Amino acid sequence: MVGWILPTAINLAILAITMGPSLRQAPMTHQIFAASPGAKALLLLTASVLMGLILNALQIPLYRVLEGYLFWPARLYARRSRHHRGRRRELADEVARTRSARRAAAERAQPADTAQRPLIPDGAAPGMSDPRDEVATATQQALLGERLARYPVQDDQVTPTRLGNAIRRLEEYGYDRYRLDSQVLWNELTATAPEQARRQVDIARTSVDFFIALLYGHTALVAMALGATSVDSADPPILLGTAGVLSILCPLWYRAAVAATDEWAAAVRALVNLGRHPLAQAMGLNLPQDIEEEREMWRMVSRMSRTRFHERAAALNRFRSFPGPDDPTSAPAQPNVSARPCGTCCPEAPAPGCRPTRPPA
Repeated sequence: MVGWILPTAINLAILAITMGPSLRQAPMTHQIFAASPGAKALLLLTASVLMGLILNALQIPLYRVLEGYLFWPARLYARRSRHHRGRRRELADEVARTRSARRAAAERAQPADTAQRPLIPDGAAPGMSDPRDEVATATQQALLGERLARYPVQDDQVTPTRLGNAIRRLEEYGYDRYRLDSQVLWNELTATAPEQARRQVDIARTSVDFFIALLYGHTALVAMALGATSVDSADPPILLGTAGVLSILCPLWYRAAVAATDEWAAAVRALVNLGRHPLAQAMGLNLPQDIEEEREMWRMVSRMSRTRFHERAAALNRFRSFPGPDDPTSAPAQPNVSARPCGTCCPEAPAPGCRPTRPPA
């Protein structure tokens, strides 16, 4: 509701307030604006719910357009991907230089003998630096690290848009760390992970959905405002002003969506870290203590789930666990029905586990 229905209601309210007077005389909207306030409120609520549900159903193609996967020409895709790969390398170099400068400043600030202290470059003041400069340097380093963390680890995973890279880094986390393809095993992972981890992922994604819905809604409103200027009863200053304000807000919503992926990425990281062990148990596997062995196990599981079965999948047998007698997933023990008389129709004592076949005479 918050991710798609609420922003849809906001966009419809903007449409009614800013463009309503200009569209009041149009044949299709005259009856709507002539209705009672209660009918208008009910219509706004109904339209918000219906359009919000439609956007929710179309969220995959809507995301893929902004991520750079859909409706992007091949040349533009390649050029923008090269640009973001270069930008990622620049951020990595800048973060490395900032860390080196902070380590050098910390070494100069430590009290030590003159012979043991590192050489101070020409023009650098010895002693402790200004605390405000230290705070600014730490803040700058944190911001640079935050921007760098919004890119995938591997260069071949870089996409042509900022939002695509920010989402791709959370999609590749499980495979990069554990060779667990979270995209392929997403349903299994969410089915066995702790409830709180699953709720955190849903809540974090809601924030991104909210800004994406606002972005698409504002884009549609800009097109409608520009098209409404040709109506006879239009008010061009209000329509053009609305289009201008919404055009300014669209990049802000895009940046807000990119920033909101930080919480989403943290939630997915927790889901993978905490859900690996329950997932292995649910799939009948023993989680190895060695990290390389675990990566090999998840690589084979992901490949077997992604492709058709191959004889090489038999190598997964060394990680499989077999249920013991106390395992609730094991088959229930069958009662030991003896062939001896049960005692209800014969004088002999009944055998253990034997049930009477008919009531006593």
